[in-house]
Amino acid sequence: MAVLSPAPTKKSPDEEPAPKRNRGGLAGRLFQFLSTAAGVTILVTLAAVAAFLVIRAWPALTASPEELQKISWFNADSILGYTGPLIFGTLLASVLALGIAVPLALGIALFISHYAPRRLAQGLGYVIDLLAAIPSVVYGLWGALWLAPVLDPVFRWMTDFLGFIPLFEGYQPPAKNILTASVVLAVMILPIITAVAREVFLQTPRLHEEAALALGATRWEMVRMAVLPFGRSGLISASMLGLGRALGETMAVLMILSPGFLYSFHLLKPGQHQSIAANIASKFPEASGLSVNALIATGLALFVITLAVNMLARWIISRRSEFSGAN
Repeated sequence: MAVLSPAPTKKSPDEEPAPKRNRGGLAGRLFQFLSTAAGVTILVTLAAVAAFLVIRAWPALTASPEELQKISWFNADSILGYTGPLIFGTLLASVLALGIAVPLALGIALFISHYAPRRLAQGLGYVIDLLAAIPSVVYGLWGALWLAPVLDPVFRWMTDFLGFIPLFEGYQPPAKNILTASVVLAVMILPIITAVAREVFLQTPRLHEEAALALGATRWEMVRMAVLPFGRSGLISASMLGLGRALGETMAVLMILSPGFLYSFHLLKPGQHQSIAANIASKFPEASGLSVNALIATGLALFVITLAVNMLARWIISRRSEFSGAN
């Protein structure tokens, strides 16, 4: 005969054992504090840089034209008149570089991620990444001593046969013009855009690609319908990252470009354009007093342009938040 055991009695709340203490609580709070401190440090650093630029640029922003004219290299009636051509040259060189680099980076990233064999893709990826490790002064030497002579016959042909277009008229050797500087900048930002775009394209859901192929799409149609929409935000982010690098580039532009202070769209003429960063680097060793404040004022303009570019990029990406490959 089976003996029935008594039903277990329910323990009162007072008799229940206390829950084990979360041993990761202290570590979690410490990590949260460090993460918050790191984020605040970035904001404080950004605010400190902005405050420094505004304070040091203020004497030049409020100086009279007579005071500014005492600066030996100042060739304008106001600080805005001096900064305007520099902003134009900086934006023109950066936009041209972006227009050259983005299509190349897009093609290279797609080839590495979806077309090349695995071994070739790995080797090509390493080579592209190595381009980002080359110092800018080396790019400047390469552009001034090797690329400019190579581009010389090309620019001559463009002036001879396309000179009726104002963009390509008036070429004068050597090729120390805005277009040569833009080509060098394009090579410099190419690895940044390619690396980011490649990683985003590789994150495309495999099921999306297989579904497109299963429905009879070709490789290109699959890339167009599945990969490019998914990686659009990432490509925009990569382009804006490369644009930021091009806006602030100094040595390469300084070593290649023949400076000028004009609002000119003549891409092949020397002595037409200058960038903000290259102008600061060339003038700062001899600057003192108010001239230093004038150069810092141009640096403030570059700072504002960089912030505007990043804000524009975030706005574009937020509008396409349904494609979250870059996020």
